[in-house]
Amino acid sequence: MSFTQNIMDVSIWRGDAQAGAFAHFEVPAQKSQTILDVVAWIQQHQDPTLSYRYACRVGMCGSCAMMVNGVPRWTCRTHVEKVLEGNKLEVAPLRNLPVIKDLVTDMDSFFDKWIAAEGRHHPTASRLDPIAAISPESAGRVKANAGIECINCSVCYAACDTVASNPDYLGPAALQRAWTVYNDAKDADKQAVLDAVSGVGGCHNCHTQGSCTAHCPNDLDPMTAIAGLKRVSAASFFKRRKARA
Repeated sequence: MSFTQNIMDVSIWRGDAQAGAFAHFEVPAQKSQTILDVVAWIQQHQDPTLSYRYACRVGMCGSCAMMVNGVPRWTCRTHVEKVLEGNKLEVAPLRNLPVIKDLVTDMDSFFDKWIAAEGRHHPTASRLDPIAAISPESAGRVKANAGIECINCSVCYAACDTVASNPDYLGPAALQRAWTVYNDAKDADKQAVLDAVSGVGGCHNCHTQGSCTAHCPNDLDPMTAIAGLKRVSAASFFKRRKARA
């Protein structure tokens, strides 16, 4: 963008889950301005009723994720200069989640799917037992570490077309977490993970389009994690079927 044009035309989604529309605002353009700066300026100077969510402002919490010109992004780390189209900017709530009000979405369904994917640790020992050493170079630990930096921002969930067309699909974040747990040497119930991710809405619903990996702000690779779940869950199915024969 050339900042010879000092005013941006910003469209912000206003409304709730039942009804809404874009409202237009004129916002001063500034150097090093982020999308979150723009939203905050509108709320502080033009419309105090605008609702949005944020916390850290430095790309650590993920709570400020929104759709920016149709793409899910962390708004605190997205500079206006990189995404402005002409002199226009469109900001909307994350896709694939119910809208509470304006730019704020209801995250319950996102986290419910983490639970449904069995994305929790099944302990092999109590807190009174000595801590077992795990080599950081072991194959399982390397696979688990690949997705450990997920901060639950839901950008991958909003980017996923399978989630958009299949509400039962667990989604890339929940499945990546399941893959992390499955590869944890200290997890005691890997079969529970496989059973959870191979049912209705599980990993085999993924169309491998790769939007989750392409848009992850932390450069994680949920698509590869989901591919791993597909392999091990299919192998487990045939192994158990053979054992029953």
